[in-house]
Amino acid sequence: MELPDDLIELERSAWAEIQAGTLTVETAEKVQAAITAVAAESGESRLAVETELKRIVRHGEETV
Repeated sequence: MELPDDLIELERSAWAEIQAGTLTVETAEKVQAAITAVAAESGESRLAVETELKRIVRHGEETV
């Protein structure tokens, strides 16, 4: 599954905030809204989009 760069960057920002202990509700809501939008556009489940997003951002794994 290919995810848009803006979604990946948004998750990277949120992940940095999580690691720093500064994640805000606003940031979390933006990420969740973007995940929902990508899922709706792609026909993938929200869970599949979020799982792939976290795999890319948190573990540096791109799927082939």
